[in-house]
Amino acid sequence: MDILIWFSIFIFGTIIGSFLNVVILRYGTGASIARGKSACFSCAKNLSWYEMLPIISFIALRGKCKSCRSKISWQYPLVEFFTGLLFSAVYIKLNGGFYLFSQPSLFSVFQLDAISLFYYFAVFSILIVITVYDLKHKIIPDLLVFSFAFISLIWLVANVGLADLLESPYIFNLLAGPILALPFFLMWLLSGGRWIGLGDAKLALGMGWFLGVISGFSAVILGFWIGAAVSLTLLLLQKLNLRGKNLTIKSEIPFAPFLAIGLLAVFFFGFDIMNLGVLFSQ
Repeated sequence: MDILIWFSIFIFGTIIGSFLNVVILRYGTGASIARGKSACFSCAKNLSWYEMLPIISFIALRGKCKSCRSKISWQYPLVEFFTGLLFSAVYIKLNGGFYLFSQPSLFSVFQLDAISLFYYFAVFSILIVITVYDLKHKIIPDLLVFSFAFISLIWLVANVGLADLLESPYIFNLLAGPILALPFFLMWLLSGGRWIGLGDAKLALGMGWFLGVISGFSAVILGFWIGAAVSLTLLLLQKLNLRGKNLTIKSEIPFAPFLAIGLLAVFFFGFDIMNLGVLFSQ
């Protein structure tokens, strides 16, 4: 692998991650995402260019504003670093890496070119914003989740062809979105939104079209497992510590991050949790 290309993609990803931080912070506030200078939230001083360098500025400033010395959120460097890392991983993936546990699935047969690369960059950028926004506000913005579903569906149609999608076996990939979304929708409907949010159903819709029915089910199952493990761990730690937030079994915990982790695990490593690939191939 060309290290220079990998490093260039990483740098590009950190720059996009810096922009994603702006989207996360300004979305839904009425502030313009594309316009307006970045400023310190504490002293309102406009930031200079050297204070906005991805990751580097945070390290150089030791995590504090240059003017008022107030702390800068760790969200900034983490989102920048993870976006860069994720973009680099996508490049490696599309060059044939990460098939550790299974044979390549539907999305791996697409030819590596600029369009493919930037399609996946766009998808994972949207998922990063959805994940962090859900962690901060416990809500998944409709514009973002429907954008994810829409471009995933368009990519599926463009690569398979509408006529072929209506025939077996591709019809299952077309139906994968509604199939994955239906259980979430029913849980939301039956519980009146107490068990799970409607945004998770919308996210599952896009996951189905992005991954296909087999990989999509694996991603959802992984998301539930990881979510349950994290929730139980947090409850246990609180019981032992008796401090911190008043977390109970009824507490609202954002689920989009766990679905996103499941999606990443399946996309990069090809997990087939229920061995559905063998079942469908028979």
